[in-house]
Amino acid sequence: MSGDGDKTDQFDSLFLTIAQHHPEGAHQLLDTFVSFLGRKTDFFTGGNEGDWEKLVMNTFRKHEKLSRASHEDELRRKKEKEVKKPKRVEPEPVESAEITELTEEEAVKLQEELDQKKATSQASTSKDSPTKVAEKIEEDEDESEKGKLKPNSGNGCDLEKYKWTQTLQDVEVKIPLNVNFKAKQKDLIVNLTKKHLTCGIKGQPPIIDDDFPHEIKLEESTWVIEDGKSLLFNLEKVNKMQWWSKLVNSDPEISTKKINPEPSKLSDLDGETRGMVEKMMYDQRQKEMGLPTSDDQKKQDVLKKFMEQHPEMDFSKCKFN
Repeated sequence: MSGDGDKTDQFDSLFLTIAQHHPEGAHQLLDTFVSFLGRKTDFFTGGNEGDWEKLVMNTFRKHEKLSRASHEDELRRKKEKEVKKPKRVEPEPVESAEITELTEEEAVKLQEELDQKKATSQASTSKDSPTKVAEKIEEDEDESEKGKLKPNSGNGCDLEKYKWTQTLQDVEVKIPLNVNFKAKQKDLIVNLTKKHLTCGIKGQPPIIDDDFPHEIKLEESTWVIEDGKSLLFNLEKVNKMQWWSKLVNSDPEISTKKINPEPSKLSDLDGETRGMVEKMMYDQRQKEMGLPTSDDQKKQDVLKKFMEQHPEMDFSKCKFN
């Protein structure tokens, strides 16, 4: 990692927290930051005409090169990993050379055994299917949140036919196939684009056939068959500053305000920055619960102390925000 990375990585958690308040993405975040420079600094007026433009273009070109180099290096590592991955060879089915004709009684008995095995297998696979356990939000200070689903522990949703989780970087989807055989690629229909997913068993209605609410990076998204029983998708987000409220447009919506982002990176911050981030997270939680923020509490403490020091004053008719 370069020296510049060592200096700037420590602010990633702070920027991610700020980015969560910009649902329209990077252009909205950039507009806010440039507005700050214009209002609170001499960025545009402190030098010669055109100096700020040269600085901006040089900075953006520098980080574009770093980003492209990092992206190409990641693609190269993925290709090397695929080359080294051993190919799994499926054993050929062994056919019996001798055909024995069954009596009618034996045929009935055999059919009963096959039906029993099929019922047992379907019961077993149904245990692995995600059940609809997501809870609806019944009461909330924000009227727009009522009726939405609470996120699961992975900040996604457990639905009847599949389960999905997410981070700010990617989305993971697990789809049980509910079949009584070991599914292979030839048994499936999978069509993944940057805005749409179609998947299911050939000859059956698709399990999913719908648009994503946001675009994915197709070249960095993958899918595999797990143990012949389920599909696992890993979808790389284009906008890494946005939480998804649903996997596809027809899904019920989850409350992104109830999402709990990973706090692990707070330990990497210096004391002052960590304190700022923790204060912002605390204030956000207080607002969601309709409680005073840390600044409001300080004002109330100052007012309370002033009232105690001046008991002769009548504050009964005063209104405080």
